[in-house]
Amino acid sequence: MIDIGMKAPDFVLSDKNGNTVSLSDFLGKKVVLYFYPKDNTPGCTRQGCAFAASYDEFKTKNIEVIGISRDSVSSHVKFAEKYNLPFILLSDPELVAIKAYDVWQEKKMCGKVGMGVVRTTFIIDENGYIEKVMHKVKPDTNASEILQSL
Repeated sequence: MIDIGMKAPDFVLSDKNGNTVSLSDFLGKKVVLYFYPKDNTPGCTRQGCAFAASYDEFKTKNIEVIGISRDSVSSHVKFAEKYNLPFILLSDPELVAIKAYDVWQEKKMCGKVGMGVVRTTFIIDENGYIEKVMHKVKPDTNASEILQSL
């Protein structure tokens, strides 16, 4: 389990443009790393749009916003274009970062039990350590709660 004060697990994933991105690329910057279940679903769309609406404020505070899901690079392109999402979206179909951050968990939906991504947000400090963990966040208020806590 990932907890406050731990070194954030590094990863190398593809962004929505097919570029390789590593968490270590952002040393020296604070990072908001949020994991979400699926592009173009109601909750994930609201969460992404809330981050987009607050993105300028994150940038003025020198904070990078990164969203990660299992979706493909092409899905991320469509999602970002449709909703004007200006921040980094990373594709993790092999569950590399998703499992490293322990957000691949058993979930119950419509009476069925299965594995899936639990909506979780991590704030990572400039030195690459976990500063805050937010479990089961609400899509509509996640971005504003982070800005209020900083």
